Amino acid sequence: MTQAMLQATDSIITKPTLGWREWVTLPELKIEHIKAKIDTGARTSALHAFAIEPYRKHSQNWVMFAIHPEQNNTDIVIECHAAVKDRRVVSDSGGHKQRRYVIETPLLLGSALITAEITLTNRDSMLFRMLIGRTTLNDRFMIDASESYCQEKPDSLNIGVQ
Repeated sequence: MTQAMLQATDSIITKPTLGWREWVTLPELKIEHIKAKIDTGARTSALHAFAIEPYRKHSQNWVMFAIHPEQNNTDIVIECHAAVKDRRVVSDSGGHKQRRYVIETPLLLGSALITAEITLTNRDSMLFRMLIGRTTLNDRFMIDASESYCQEKPDSLNIGVQ
């Protein structure tokens, strides 16, 4: 094997593997566990949000939103606040266009703490409350679509956000 082939093989071997669904923690949003679908067909990541209300804080645009972190359970509600990074028109898998707030927040996926851009949208009709798109994955992982939950479920929010 050539040196370039050996380096490429080492890179593949050292990347953690994700299944088609994984547990995620969003520490700054105080979301300890949420099931996420790993979707390499989607460019951006999306988080279920409702009651979305923009506001100003120290001359910066912020957004308050609520989330039901568990599938099929509307009894648990977490109120979240985040700075608005952008507003973008996003096409969903059905081709419907929607203008969404974009936030940037740390995301813990396995042992990887990633700063991720996430769009906010109501995902009540979707099976997963969160979708992880390819810009968040950003060549950090190997994806095995035949597996689920390859990474351990995060234990707590006692994570140092870097």
